[in-house]
Amino acid sequence: MQRELEFKLKHITLRGMGFGDSNKPMILALHGWLDNAASFAPLAPYLADYYVLAIDLAGHGLSDHRSPDAHYHLLDFVYDLHELVEIQGWQRFVLMGHSLGAIIASLYASSFTERVDRLICIEALGPLTKSATTSASQLRESILNRLNLSTSPSTRPKTIARVINARAFVGELSVSSAELLVRRNTSERDGQLFYRTDRRLRTVSALRMTEEQARAFVSSIVCPVLLITGDKGFETFASEIKDRMTRLDLGQHVCCSGNHHVHMDNPTDVALKVVNFLE
Repeated sequence: MQRELEFKLKHITLRGMGFGDSNKPMILALHGWLDNAASFAPLAPYLADYYVLAIDLAGHGLSDHRSPDAHYHLLDFVYDLHELVEIQGWQRFVLMGHSLGAIIASLYASSFTERVDRLICIEALGPLTKSATTSASQLRESILNRLNLSTSPSTRPKTIARVINARAFVGELSVSSAELLVRRNTSERDGQLFYRTDRRLRTVSALRMTEEQARAFVSSIVCPVLLITGDKGFETFASEIKDRMTRLDLGQHVCCSGNHHVHMDNPTDVALKVVNFLE
């Protein structure tokens, strides 16, 4: 069973998808950058003993965009998550995230240890980092990038098929997986296609954490952690992840066959690892 969900926060409305029986133990799922809740549609049927509640992060999928005077800072996603948890009254739950969602989940689990029973991270553990010496240039690039975006015209997709094929190529994922993401990230009005995702999501981050900060966050996670990576997944910070894993008291790392979207293109293998971890 699959249904659409809506959650009104104080300043934004988030939407998402519920998979399975809501009376079963909940897995709260967070998708990756420029993806959406449909990212977990291939995996959810294999987790029949759980209720998978997948959220569209702000600016993604069917969720609201942030106001024109706001932006998409990493820590604001963590804020949204906790406001959602508080409003819904969720006391203890399994938290699962992919890529950006895994970064957000890691930060949340380290800061609100009393809420997260177990943490499942797919293709990320903790934030992307840069040396503190790059901070000034990072901020400069971010500001110039945002100003440039604000004055440049937005683009519209010409055909849904073209967008799906481009998403599959760029993301190195199957066409069927790309279609799930694209269908939820686009809309049609008066015969014309539009992107639902907020284009401000594509701007350069204003600041990156340092590796020292990232290690401190990961070290603060007290629940059992499962890290799942694809054997052909992102290697952007593979060495950092190895170090971060050593800072977990209850961490395990498993590898599945697949690329960055391994949970979409190889859901059976990923689900087996998840179920074994949760049991």
